[in-house]
Amino acid sequence: MEHPENSSEYAGLQVNSGVEQPSIVNPYLNRRRVKRRELSVAEMVEGIVKGDVTILSQAVTLVESVNPDHQAKAQEVINKCLPYSGNSIRVGISGVPGAGKSTSIDEFGVHVLKEKGGKLAVLAIDPSSERSKGSILGDKTRMEKLSVHPDSFIRPSPTAGSLGGVARKTRETIVLCEAAGFDKIFVETVGVGQSETACHSMVDFFLLIQLAGTGDELQGIKRGIMEISDGIVINKCDGENVDKCQMAATNFRNALHFFPMPESGWLPKVLCYSGFYGIGIKEVWDMIYQYIDFVKQNGYFDYRRNEQAKYWMYETINEQLRLSFYNNPFIEQQLQAAERSVLAGEQTSFMAAHHLLDEYFNQLKHVSDRD
Repeated sequence: MEHPENSSEYAGLQVNSGVEQPSIVNPYLNRRRVKRRELSVAEMVEGIVKGDVTILSQAVTLVESVNPDHQAKAQEVINKCLPYSGNSIRVGISGVPGAGKSTSIDEFGVHVLKEKGGKLAVLAIDPSSERSKGSILGDKTRMEKLSVHPDSFIRPSPTAGSLGGVARKTRETIVLCEAAGFDKIFVETVGVGQSETACHSMVDFFLLIQLAGTGDELQGIKRGIMEISDGIVINKCDGENVDKCQMAATNFRNALHFFPMPESGWLPKVLCYSGFYGIGIKEVWDMIYQYIDFVKQNGYFDYRRNEQAKYWMYETINEQLRLSFYNNPFIEQQLQAAERSVLAGEQTSFMAAHHLLDEYFNQLKHVSDRD
């Protein structure tokens, strides 16, 4: 349409037609995405054993899936990878939020790859939001050196509200990583709490990262977390914080003498270091390798791994029983009635739970009798 400003009445004025606007329809909309061919169990195992990180990532995703078909396939892959596993040093790393776990892992990893060679896998458990159920999964951003290292593999996993399930999947992921040739594995927990027990049950060495100068030093001396630690390191020992770190280290060493001697016969050491400046990293690794040599000589290394295998067998039984109970159609109906009864004050929570369990086992008995 011709603009009126271009008429002879408005001499000296001219309006250009403008730029042609693109279509609002995506021109690539009709292009179908090429669906990736799904690998068979044999192909997946072969790729993992050859060290293919892409196939390893796909296998870990399969392990983390809640799809029953994916779970069945994942278990086949894990069983076939089992003969190739077990040849690594597994290190669990924990500490209060803000202790510098991710930064320390970056420094620890680069140092051991440079000094010892081999390959390193980092399995980080990231907490999920209780509201949105999402996770940031941003651990790689704080591991700038490892994230671009050719011999490292970093895999963050969300808790998704189920710590036990994630811990079990992490345990299975360790098997896959070992089969892929990773001879050093770090397991980073979400922070001090329930996750430490689960992490301790899947690693050879449990490292606790502490801070100094943050208030009451006794807050860091907690019996449960201290008893399962094989080594304690105090981070951010640099600048004006050196004296505070040394004082905190003395307090921790004194506290350790009040605890019973661990089954391994190893008295945990307390060291200071700086993850940001890379100070004292060698001493930390020397402690870890001294521990590994010590427990391999006295036989505790193999004993602990056997105990861990039994632990996860019983944990899997407990989890499957729990899932079987809650996914039972009859119990799903009875749960609502039991909730209303408890809220109305007609029976206690414990009586309601016992009644539901009795109903569940009676139903299983009837099914068994019919068969």
